[in-house]
Amino acid sequence: MSQELGYLSRCVAAGRLSRREFLGRATALGVSATFANSLLARAAQAEGPVRGGIIKGGIDGGGSTQSLDPATFVTLPGIFGKCWGEYLVALTPDGHLENRLAEEVGSSDDVKIWTFKIRQDVEFHNGKTVTAEDVVATLERHSDEKSKSAALGIMRNIKSLKADGRDVVITLKEPDAELPFLMTDYHLVIQPNGGRDNPAEGISAGPYKVTVNEPGVRHGGERFANFWQADKMGFADQVEIIVINDATSRISALQSGQVHMINKVEPKVVDFVKRVPNLKVEAVSGPGHYVFIMRCDSAPFDNNDLRMALKLAMDRQEMVDKILHGYGTVGNDFPINASYPLFPDDIEQRTFDPDQAKHHYKKSGHSGSILLRTAYSSFPGAVDAAQLYQQSCAKAGITLDVKREPDDGYSAEVWNKKPFCTSFWSGRAIQSQMYATAYLSTAPWNETRFSNERFDKLLTEARAELDENKRKNLYREMAIIVRDEGGTILPMFNQFIDAISDKIGGYGGGRGELMDGGYAFSRCWLTA
Repeated sequence: MSQELGYLSRCVAAGRLSRREFLGRATALGVSATFANSLLARAAQAEGPVRGGIIKGGIDGGGSTQSLDPATFVTLPGIFGKCWGEYLVALTPDGHLENRLAEEVGSSDDVKIWTFKIRQDVEFHNGKTVTAEDVVATLERHSDEKSKSAALGIMRNIKSLKADGRDVVITLKEPDAELPFLMTDYHLVIQPNGGRDNPAEGISAGPYKVTVNEPGVRHGGERFANFWQADKMGFADQVEIIVINDATSRISALQSGQVHMINKVEPKVVDFVKRVPNLKVEAVSGPGHYVFIMRCDSAPFDNNDLRMALKLAMDRQEMVDKILHGYGTVGNDFPINASYPLFPDDIEQRTFDPDQAKHHYKKSGHSGSILLRTAYSSFPGAVDAAQLYQQSCAKAGITLDVKREPDDGYSAEVWNKKPFCTSFWSGRAIQSQMYATAYLSTAPWNETRFSNERFDKLLTEARAELDENKRKNLYREMAIIVRDEGGTILPMFNQFIDAISDKIGGYGGGRGELMDGGYAFSRCWLTA
């Protein structure tokens, strides 16, 4: 019977037998519908990509004020951006570089001048051919202080940009051995004329064309017929992303078949999802982390003794056990873990120390309660984590008030604006990019308003250092500065937990949610 079922399922995958006919024959052989469907899914995976249908996702992180301007991308627009956007280079699932619009990448011996050769005959969604001039204009726009691009922090080292035939030539102020990795930043979507005409129009050269853009509600696209790499991406006829910020509602939508994939599954419900027929949990380790962020320029967090008291009042292992349920590891108040090359693994681990927390709290001179703002959308389990933190602070004599904010608008109204709140980071390709994005004193996304002259200098030195051992030592000193003087409380590095239907094929790989921040919509296909 097993051989007959295997043959029939392969016939379905090859298009020689309908799904209904297969289920009818399987039932006649005494096989349950659940088992029959699983056979179909495995057969479809083995046959490779299937074209057609609409891939639907239920995604957290949407808000009514969000824009398709890549300079402003946060969680959900960034995920949708991987559907319609195209980049110079991208990360492979194992963390290496993949050439995208850049056919070749090279540098001068001193890594101060970089050249990216642009592919020929790649087309934008509006029919225009992608040129080196478009790439230069894109990078110039994200380098402009007036653009307020979230990528500005990693672009400030660029001295000049020019197009020379098919070549984009980037001259740096200071050498940077890792510049190509910076170009993988998800904000750097290549657009016609750099997006200067209408950056929020949603036009690039990715596998899908934007057809629906309803911020806070849904986003959608249709397959771009002239996509340059159609044999590897863009298998569905359409993609649709439905904004579902509530964790329970996302699971319900997946369970009912309303969507095929969801992000940010809370660890506490993973075992339940695993028991649901036809659903699969995908948990991926990587550089993602959950944070409690204090603005160093706002009282009372402008006092380092108070910041240290709050760091020492955090029970990190309890957070990993009760919030992540084992789907993650303990953090150490700097944003780098073993997923990064040159990770400084010899820095002493900070632990819960209520006595030392009391000492620093008394030394700070602060009295009264401290307000922490949070929301379920800030990271899975954030409200529970805040309440757990409230309890550990109490053991150190610190009164923490927890205020739950609305999920819709949290990223626009609370994050990067209020002095103490919860948040998350998906991480970046390399250490220097993570530091330049969120810790460099001039970075637009320096959410803690951390400013340290020595740290900024070390970042410049690390970028220019070609000796990996020396660069690792520079990164180590940077990590210690952030750990001991910064405004970030980083109790845990999370695994990214997604859930998908067994109707999705090709899912796997990546260092972040939904296959590196949303590539699942482009790289997967429907098996039935």
